[in-house]
Amino acid sequence: MPSVTPPRGMRDFLPTEKTRRERVLAIIRDVYRSHGFDEIETPVVEDSARLHSGLGGDNEKLAFGILKRGLTRDDLAAASEALELADLGLRFDLTVPLARFYATHRAALPPVFRSIQIAPVWRAERPQKGRFRQFVQCDIDIIGEAGPLAEVELITATTAALDALGLEGCSIRINDRRILTGLLTHWNVPAELHERALITIDKLDKIGPEGVAAELAEHGIATEGLGAALETRGWDLLDDAPAWLDADAYRALLELRAAVPQAALVFDPTLVRGMGYYTGTIFEVAHPALGYSLGGGGRYDGMIGRFLGTDVPATGFSLGFERLVDLVELPGEDGADSVVLLHDARVPAATLVALKTALVGEGRRVRLERRPKNTKAALERLAAEGFSLFAFVNADASTDAAALELRPLA
Repeated sequence: MPSVTPPRGMRDFLPTEKTRRERVLAIIRDVYRSHGFDEIETPVVEDSARLHSGLGGDNEKLAFGILKRGLTRDDLAAASEALELADLGLRFDLTVPLARFYATHRAALPPVFRSIQIAPVWRAERPQKGRFRQFVQCDIDIIGEAGPLAEVELITATTAALDALGLEGCSIRINDRRILTGLLTHWNVPAELHERALITIDKLDKIGPEGVAAELAEHGIATEGLGAALETRGWDLLDDAPAWLDADAYRALLELRAAVPQAALVFDPTLVRGMGYYTGTIFEVAHPALGYSLGGGGRYDGMIGRFLGTDVPATGFSLGFERLVDLVELPGEDGADSVVLLHDARVPAATLVALKTALVGEGRRVRLERRPKNTKAALERLAAEGFSLFAFVNADASTDAAALELRPLA
């Protein structure tokens, strides 16, 4: 017998789970639209060459490839690596597709384009708690705005979305790639080892300061002053600026903080963000109940130029939907407009359709169910599914919905 479970790292969602997810997504969408962002949609697949062009960092290694059609044994034998056999791949994030989208439709878009993308992405991850192979991302991006206003708008909209979801205690860790470069230069890290060092620093939350220092040392990187940098979180560093601090970048972060007083911004000079395409400000959402981020983003001014030949300023912020949806406590829906018609087997279909149509016309949600022998168990199940009213429909019932005796399920 074939397996009936979903592929590893992917999930089915029962109706109640799907309803909850859609309610959370609706709140996020409404907030983002109220902040002037417009939703777009891109294909779930992109050209393999685009997905493996160096824009996706380590995520490129996790991309699912789609084999070319009509492959022969000779093609398989001639291939030196599996990637040569694929011409398409499932998207591993929404940023690379957005860059391609903007390059395609630039003439039809406003000078400063504010986009929403809420959609599934796929990565060949090793599944574990909070990490799946198919998951939903909620992205907002601003393309065409070179100044800090883009970061201000993104942080403001994201904070508003988190507030609307009732997630209290969230903070946003913030840094700038220029500060990271200054830190590495201060440690005399050769330019060719910068990316390697950043990958190690990005593991700080997992392996701690001692683990970071040990791994850097394995690569021949001296870490004098590492401890002080790792403990730095303040907004008063200019009074006695450490040697590694890029003062211009830090001042820009101070201005950004002043522009969004409603957001709890925490300066963290060790914040890396794993994507190599970031060029300036970077940020992550932290929650006190979690040991990992709820989302993040940053400025990636060089990406779109890979498609257009001309650089276009761009900044984005992505919420990790799968992580935050489990934290959200939504108010219960009273289901006052949800009705179940429990009908006898002999009730004519025309009668049932007429009753249902009339109730739907009143703005109600209506389900038809054949009346079971164990009515009590059925009513308990329907109440758990969110229905609040029911009515029995007998074989001699009229088609007048007003004649129905609607009773509470509770």
